[in-house]
Amino acid sequence: MTQLFYASTLFGAMTLAAAIDEGRFGPRDGRRILIVSNNAAIPEITPSLDETPGFAALRPRFDEVRSWNEIVAPLHPSDWKARVIEVPMLGRLLRAYLSLDERPSELVVESIAVPPARTLAGLVKDCPISVYSDGLMSYGPTRDPLPAEISGRIGRLLHLDLVPGLTPLLLSEYGVPAETVPDRAFLDVLGTVGVDAGGLPAGQPMILGQYLSALDIVTPEEEAELHAGMLRGLAARGFGAALFKPHPAAGRRHAQQLRETAHELGVELTVVAETVPAESCFAALRPALVVGCFSTALVTARRYFDLPVATVGGELVLDRLTPYENSNRIPATITDATLPRLSADGSLEDPPPVDLAALVGAVGYCMQSQVYPRLRETAAAYVDGHGPARYFKRQRLAALELPGTPAGAASAREVSPLGRLRRRLSRALS
Repeated sequence: MTQLFYASTLFGAMTLAAAIDEGRFGPRDGRRILIVSNNAAIPEITPSLDETPGFAALRPRFDEVRSWNEIVAPLHPSDWKARVIEVPMLGRLLRAYLSLDERPSELVVESIAVPPARTLAGLVKDCPISVYSDGLMSYGPTRDPLPAEISGRIGRLLHLDLVPGLTPLLLSEYGVPAETVPDRAFLDVLGTVGVDAGGLPAGQPMILGQYLSALDIVTPEEEAELHAGMLRGLAARGFGAALFKPHPAAGRRHAQQLRETAHELGVELTVVAETVPAESCFAALRPALVVGCFSTALVTARRYFDLPVATVGGELVLDRLTPYENSNRIPATITDATLPRLSADGSLEDPPPVDLAALVGAVGYCMQSQVYPRLRETAAAYVDGHGPARYFKRQRLAALELPGTPAGAASAREVSPLGRLRRRLSRALS
């Protein structure tokens, strides 16, 4: 039998490798094919997963590695999906391309709600699906509804225990159970990846870049200012040198802009190659402080390497994320609510104490209220006790008739399902 795996990031591939090593996919008694996809804005100039140095250690777990970009070229893998009328034909062509004489025994994907994973799931039919998480997004709602033909085949969600005590919301509306991949298995995989970071200075603070402007969360100028603010905060704390780890999909512009700020501040800036995993730097270099916006790497630095971390720009990002149900909202909420915040004057401020499970449940309900009605009471209680600031939009609270708005005040007096139905009928007939 053949098992099909899909991955687009090295972090995701390491998570997948840890699950394989833990025996979560059974004994290796057939072919294992890994389909890799480069989802960068301009994949032609960005190294693919299988071209990064760290992938060499993961490669032996698979019999074959195929490129989804080559299969769908010249179309972009994040944009292309088969039309309904084309699915039977393209499904047969994909099976022929992969030399599949029979249906796979299992399809294993990340980010099931969007292409390329959703496209693959629609083309590779009649087999069970396992979903694995590549970061903090697993704690948030499923981004888009899934057709029954796909959701009914999903048997489990595999995820790292990035936030102990917090249960993933992803796919829970379909009754999909979440399985934790042990920390030790992930750290063992990371140890084998062992990308050489020996030429980089140890003990310096590290700035983690993202690609927020490419996602239209902030403007390019605002993203450059976020990075500059991180460097100013480090300089104010007395650091005369720092590392910058650009996001693999961000290109070189961020590093060029930050070098200019470093020159103005008199800080020596070393740019880490985009192919070197942040986790390898954490293990080999032990940064004095890891600073970022809402990257999952902030959590892995603290969770797995016991490094001090700090965030910058969380409030800006939370305000700019549109629509409200943007899937980056939960990662931004978790990091902003739990990690220290670095100011331009160099000070570190711990966030207020928070019931994280209640906050994530409340935000998750506001993002996808129709999917998670069971979280309404959690959301109402949290907003009533803590107010709408920072994590909630008043317009969204008003639309959902939650506390903190005039409509919410009225709904607080009548919260039963029958009462809500009466109000909706009243408005419809008025």
